[in-house]
Amino acid sequence: MDGPGLRERKKLRTRHTLVETAVRLFERKGFEETTVAEIAAAAEVSTRTFFSYFASKEDVIFFDIRARTDRALAVIADRAPGEPVVDLLRRVAEAIFRGPRGADDEEANHSLEDARLAMRLAAARHQLIMSVPALQARALHLLFDVQIELVEAVERAYAGELDQVEAAAAVGAFVGAAKVAAMACQKRGEPPEAMWAAALRGVEIAALGLGSLGGPGRA
Repeated sequence: MDGPGLRERKKLRTRHTLVETAVRLFERKGFEETTVAEIAAAAEVSTRTFFSYFASKEDVIFFDIRARTDRALAVIADRAPGEPVVDLLRRVAEAIFRGPRGADDEEANHSLEDARLAMRLAAARHQLIMSVPALQARALHLLFDVQIELVEAVERAYAGELDQVEAAAAVGAFVGAAKVAAMACQKRGEPPEAMWAAALRGVEIAALGLGSLGGPGRA
């Protein structure tokens, strides 16, 4: 019988196959014109299997958002005593764009595979999101929800040190800098690796204006 590790790897492969198959079909046929049944058939799984991984076609496009958000929340919850918010959010950016550190092999492997798939599909996903109104709306909704989750987590981590406005400003500066820097890089047609590097550089630039917030080691 398959052990837990092998089962998880099989599930990861199936999930990634569904994502890549769906995105390529969306590119060829159009998002609205492609059905879940067609995605499942092209990936050689049942429609029921598709729905065991994703609730909708939209979810396929945003397959890595929940995992990235959970990594960010875990870093924030593990704030070191006295750690300034600027340093904490730098660590959050590292976890989001470069994967978790100190994770067990299975988790680190999954994060690495997710990151590789996201890079391969970066241009196609961006084009789909920018050209399909339903995906644009979903992207904005997810961005808002994720930022609210991060703001609430930062507030908890800095209880008595930062108020809601300060937490929101810090998260907004980091997310905005990373997002816009990455999008500008992508618009120039640069490769995904350059896009992630631009996002991290945007975070570093934003950090220069946040040194006055959170913790005794303010700079």
